[in-house]
Amino acid sequence: MIAYHDTEWGVPVYDSRTLWEMLMLEGFQAGLSWRIVLQRREAFRVAFAHFDPAKVAAFDDAEVERLMTDRGIIRARAKINATIGNARAYLAMQAAGEDFATFAWALAGGVPSMGDGVTLPASTPASHAMSAALKKRNFKFVGPVIVYAWMQAVGMVNDHASSCFLRLARAPSTSA
Repeated sequence: MIAYHDTEWGVPVYDSRTLWEMLMLEGFQAGLSWRIVLQRREAFRVAFAHFDPAKVAAFDDAEVERLMTDRGIIRARAKINATIGNARAYLAMQAAGEDFATFAWALAGGVPSMGDGVTLPASTPASHAMSAALKKRNFKFVGPVIVYAWMQAVGMVNDHASSCFLRLARAPSTSA
């Protein structure tokens, strides 16, 4: 967990596919600890074709059944089906000329926002707006709490504690 915190959590991600992968993993985390998902991340990547949205969107009932027997991942049918549907939603955005990263970062304000360094809210007005926009595009398992955890993980929000050495290191640049 320390390595994840120090090298990944809160680092701004601008790659659409990576953002989508992280959102899918946050959906699997719902109701569980992030440690469980992190420990199984490589198995998830193998099970879900390295989170290639085009490949995941093509998964059929047989693939769902295969995933339901995969002991390396979290075997929750609703989350598996949501991931497949979310791959289709991602591809529909692409087909409409909407880049996932551009969409997400625009809703996040374009640059990382800074938390207060003291509190860790479960959700914010920004995560509610992002959740609603994702749901409008037919994404599932993207409630405001899941979305806020995702926004923190991918660096849209810097919620490092005031005492954390990474708070200022990952602060948005104010230079022009």
